[in-house]
Amino acid sequence: MGEELKPMVSVREFDPDRDRERVEAVERICEVGPSGKVSLFTDMLGDPICRVRHSPAFLMLVAEIGEEVVGMIRGCIKTVTCGKRLSRNGKHNANNAKHVPVYTKVAYILGLRVSPNQRRMGIGLKLVHRMEAWFRDNGAEYSYMATENDNLASVKLFTDKCGYSKFRTPSILVNPVFAHRARVSPKVTIISLSPSDAEVLYRSRLSTTEFFPRDIDSVLKNKLSLGTFLAVPGGSYSVETWPGPDLFLSDPPKSWALVSVWNSKEVFTLEVRGASRVKRTLAKTTRVVDRALPWLRVPSIPDLFRPFGFHFMYGLGGEGPDAVKMVKALCGFAHNLAMEKGCRVVATEVSPNEPLRSGIPHWKMLSCDEDLWCMKRLGEDYSDGSVGDWTKSQPGMSIFVDPREV
Repeated sequence: MGEELKPMVSVREFDPDRDRERVEAVERICEVGPSGKVSLFTDMLGDPICRVRHSPAFLMLVAEIGEEVVGMIRGCIKTVTCGKRLSRNGKHNANNAKHVPVYTKVAYILGLRVSPNQRRMGIGLKLVHRMEAWFRDNGAEYSYMATENDNLASVKLFTDKCGYSKFRTPSILVNPVFAHRARVSPKVTIISLSPSDAEVLYRSRLSTTEFFPRDIDSVLKNKLSLGTFLAVPGGSYSVETWPGPDLFLSDPPKSWALVSVWNSKEVFTLEVRGASRVKRTLAKTTRVVDRALPWLRVPSIPDLFRPFGFHFMYGLGGEGPDAVKMVKALCGFAHNLAMEKGCRVVATEVSPNEPLRSGIPHWKMLSCDEDLWCMKRLGEDYSDGSVGDWTKSQPGMSIFVDPREV
């Protein structure tokens, strides 16, 4: 018998008018969770490019067999911090030496999907290779992707067949939004900063953090960014006495912290499926009690079994012995903001070594302690020799997770 002919697979750029419904059909098929287990489903609200649309450069590809869409992949490119080096203001003046960021052009792969009945045909590999070609054509030096640590099929594809290496393992921390307001310490004052003031603080204090986006101003000015909030000791500053970022940085209080909030609810929604009736009833009971008796501050379980939105906290930073307390106050403030906006959870993603992590309230049952980022070097040359091969570098204490690609 002759060898069975494989169907011809073609890859091309996504066409919204032609492909939207067919792409959504593939997404639904791919998100059928395992029988008897709880699964998380995503609704992109009719915009398959929503998770990369706000990046500086992005592309979505689809794979076809005949007229049938059988797979897709999204990718984006941006310039981020990959390391730091010493810079001196003035010749031979060691006292003026300070660390400045080293930037590189990095690409990010997300949303790779292949129809279940078309797998093991090399479609995923073909999509990745085509996306990487676009990355190289647009000057990206590195490419990375994120997946669950236990998603063995995805990890195997990227590490065994595509040349990626396991790179970082940040933690996704998720906290429910209760029916009662969270307490914010009266000893902490929270000031809402303008995007321009926030940019100055970020560039001064966080620009050497790994993955810090060079276009932080675009992130802060995006309509989905609900604001940047600065926590300081009560009595040090107020909204009325805020002196501006330059004077603040020249004489900062003993401790302070800041965070920005991104409205992911307007981009896509999530839904938990597969939970038992007992779990649903228990969750509903906690909400009823919390709404009826808010002064008890019952840690109620929000309704995650219908489509829900969330806020994402990004750009977390701070200094001083009480910085963790400041972060805790900011998280309480962010909870109350999410409650007002009708969100059901607040999430963030931080390095496992993040010094401020203990100030971030979260539920372990909703969180992911070890998200897995894998990275690959695309080019032979480096934009700055002081870093060398970023894929072989040791992780820093902190990491900046860009909300545009959450």
